[in-house]
Amino acid sequence: QVQLVESGGGLVQAGGSLGLSCAASGSIFGINTMGWYRQAPGKQRELVATISRSRITNYADSVKGRFTISRDNAKNTVDLQMNSLKPEDTAVYYCYYSDYRRSTPYWGQGTQVTVSS
Repeated sequence: QVQLVESGGGLVQAGGSLGLSCAASGSIFGINTMGWYRQAPGKQRELVATISRSRITNYADSVKGRFTISRDNAKNTVDLQMNSLKPEDTAVYYCYYSDYRRSTPYWGQGTQVTVSS
């Protein structure tokens, strides 16, 4: 089992910045991918950004140039720096962990990000 604990998030005005952090613990496999997904009310969960252990990144088009994902392999943490936030970024953000041992990823409990206009 892998446990994911998120921190950060909150309320910010449009154009502002927020940071999210996630710490993984438990049965961490050396080759893994971590990242963030989000789910707005009435919508499906969608990719925000992922990063592999070798730091290959993948971003949703809607956040490219505004969000930056990073990770610390020694601490098993992944961070998301969100700049130039827009009201449409409002959602619950979920930390994500995946490795080859199982077909479904692990998810954090979610943290709310609200961007006011």
